[in-house]
Amino acid sequence: MNRRTAVIVAVIAAILLIVAAGSIRQAPWTGPAARAVAERSALSDAEKSNVEIFEKASPSVVQVVTQTAANPLSEDQESGSASGTGIVWDNDGHVVTNNHVVQNASQVAIRFASGEAVRAEIVGTAPNYDLAVLRIRNARKLPPPLALGSSADLKVGQFAYAIGNPFGLDQSMSSGIISALKRRLPTSSGREISNVIQTDTAINPGNSGGPLLDSAGRLIGVTTAILSPSGSYAGIGFAIPVDIVNRVVPELIRNGRVPTPGIGIVTANEAVATRIGAEGLIIVRTTQGSPAERAGLRGVDMSTGELGDVITAVDGKPVRRLSDLADQLEQIGVGKKVRLTVSRDGSARDVEVAVADIGRTQ
Repeated sequence: MNRRTAVIVAVIAAILLIVAAGSIRQAPWTGPAARAVAERSALSDAEKSNVEIFEKASPSVVQVVTQTAANPLSEDQESGSASGTGIVWDNDGHVVTNNHVVQNASQVAIRFASGEAVRAEIVGTAPNYDLAVLRIRNARKLPPPLALGSSADLKVGQFAYAIGNPFGLDQSMSSGIISALKRRLPTSSGREISNVIQTDTAINPGNSGGPLLDSAGRLIGVTTAILSPSGSYAGIGFAIPVDIVNRVVPELIRNGRVPTPGIGIVTANEAVATRIGAEGLIIVRTTQGSPAERAGLRGVDMSTGELGDVITAVDGKPVRRLSDLADQLEQIGVGKKVRLTVSRDGSARDVEVAVADIGRTQ
């Protein structure tokens, strides 16, 4: 290559470099182009239903925050706070929650979905049902009460929805199905709640006292407990049936307490009855001055160990454990009489006994 050709090639290369550099400056680097958003179709009917349930019910679900004062006589006890969930019950400012949410609380506050926080007072508690009623003080505007459903016609497999404040995360909704019905759930008072709803709807600490809803957005239960080795969601949650709630809450609003129907007996546990082959509820003793004592019911003879009366039926319905008797007495109500079928000395007989409010004497 002669000198002239080399100069020409060098000039052409320089021109190409200048043009390339100019192109780079004129087209700044922006990275990959943002992808276009795909247009989606309409929500499915199931999604629309879920959204509608939440938007309609969530304003009536509140957070319940409690403060427990320290015991001035104890050096070990400190004050603390806890939270749960509540349900706007009526237009008078009553809120329903669990008894264990407000137990031992010295102060109670309510926080609405809007963020407004107000003080509340405890109107009444029913430890036997793990229910409590609060009254809101000076709220600017109350959300509407939740629509009530019925728990009598629930079916295993139908959809269920829970709204609450799990772990303090407010306004959380979960869905599942009704897993079982007619469960029995022990309470802190030592009695059992009957006909409890079991659900696999996610329920965690903080959900307590919140609503369990059906697919129409109606209240069918108040969430109360979970069964979990870890203390968190494990697919088994429980709710107090709304039919019980709807019976207990008006009593709490009127009187601050719920009558405890009973006849005044102490009974042996089921294991004892099974071990000795007794079919029914063994009366260990009657309490002094009780309807059972007045009706002549007999307990175990403590000197000889001989059985007295074994209750086998209430108004013709079989009795196998104390909760069976308690269920029947609650349905009959205080102030009425009940016909007990008892086995005594190998023969059956009927005894009429009055139902009293034994809670006033405890």
